[in-house]
Amino acid sequence: MEQPGKVADHGQYSWSEQELVTGEAVALDVRPASIILRAAGTIIDFLAYILLFLGMAFLVTGLTGAAVDNALGRALGIAGLVVCLLIVPMSVETATGGRSLGKVVIGVRIVRDDGGAIQLRHAFIRALLGVVEIYLTFGGLAATTALLNGKSKRLGDLLAGTYSQHERVPRLTEQSVALPPVLDAWAQTVDIVRLPDRLSRRIAQFLRQVDKLTPATRLRLADSLAAEAAPFVSPTPAVPSEVFLAGVAAVRRGREATALQLERERLDRLQPILHTLPHGFPQR
Repeated sequence: MEQPGKVADHGQYSWSEQELVTGEAVALDVRPASIILRAAGTIIDFLAYILLFLGMAFLVTGLTGAAVDNALGRALGIAGLVVCLLIVPMSVETATGGRSLGKVVIGVRIVRDDGGAIQLRHAFIRALLGVVEIYLTFGGLAATTALLNGKSKRLGDLLAGTYSQHERVPRLTEQSVALPPVLDAWAQTVDIVRLPDRLSRRIAQFLRQVDKLTPATRLRLADSLAAEAAPFVSPTPAVPSEVFLAGVAAVRRGREATALQLERERLDRLQPILHTLPHGFPQR
């Protein structure tokens, strides 16, 4: 579900397809699976269902031998295709909460637009339309719809109100930004209010990837982020934008670490009071 995210203190909002707002008004960044990942998962599922169909065909042939006439054989073949391409995918996604063999391999899950687990009706709509847009058109209709959608939704997802969510989180790398020496005196007296979460994440991402950017892009992004962060900082130092962002990030990290340490010390002092009885009341 696309929700507005605040980007400045002027009351301006922008739409983000990767932001999910829960019922408690908590904004979560989610990553929809790309069309390449979805295609890979679909191919794996298709091969698995075809193998299941062939296994069922060999089983029926072994049990009945040559006693099956052409009409009955066609009926059994159609029934087998319905089971393998409709009933089984629908049952698997319902039972596993949006997972399948291909989705497990690529690390995605089918969820509702509000982030919740899918139900039987969602899986049925997806499986039914999947027969048309994936198998009958060899994936052409699904790929075309996904390319025109920001979350790579196929037609079944649009009608069912679902999308494919990437669940594998990249490994967190420890990387801290040191306070630039030119800002040592400024850091002692600067007042930095709480930055918006989206702005704070963008600044952190910029500082992590700054060495991989071209000089022009590096300067443009630094100026843009510095202009957004300036209203939350007083006074603003007369330094380049990148140095200013590094100073803001370093000061905020240091002050938040100090606040957490003080909170931990206060809790440690309260531990004897919380775990003992008042006035020497005997333990029983």
